[in-house]
Amino acid sequence: MWPPQRTPKGAGEFILYLDFDGVLHHENCLWHPKRGPYLKAPPGHVLFQHAPLLEALLAPYPQIRIVLSTSWVRSYGCTGAAKRLPQSLQKRVIGATFHSRMNKTEFVSAPRGMQVWGDVIRRKPKDWIALDDDWLHWPKWCLDKYVKTHEFEGIAEPAVLAEFSEKLAGMCKEV
Repeated sequence: MWPPQRTPKGAGEFILYLDFDGVLHHENCLWHPKRGPYLKAPPGHVLFQHAPLLEALLAPYPQIRIVLSTSWVRSYGCTGAAKRLPQSLQKRVIGATFHSRMNKTEFVSAPRGMQVWGDVIRRKPKDWIALDDDWLHWPKWCLDKYVKTHEFEGIAEPAVLAEFSEKLAGMCKEV
């Protein structure tokens, strides 16, 4: 094929597909032209409140890279969205499921699970996990790689935390 396709970052690596809303904070994130993103949620909820928890969960697994699967990428770009994360998570970000060479309308019309699956096909990771509160229309063949987060408590909900921890350990165990 001409021009030659370059291998995307993350090929042959362990990948975490990461959504933000409903994962790292309450799912009801809105955007205001002057204030930017903000949460319309009960008291005690703040943007990226669970990012330190994700840092701690990933700390034993330095080999895991992050691909952003969040709608924030369409508004802020991959770099701008990643800058919202703590430094240790930013360093792991290698790309996003959406990029500028894609047809935005087609991408947005696809269910999140198909967006992630499309990236898996393109990127060819060694193994992967997806954290997302959007559970509709995930392909059946991806469900063992998917962790459905709690729309309000994100990854901090105990059952979600246990499932994600178990899948992380399973993915990264020595073969």
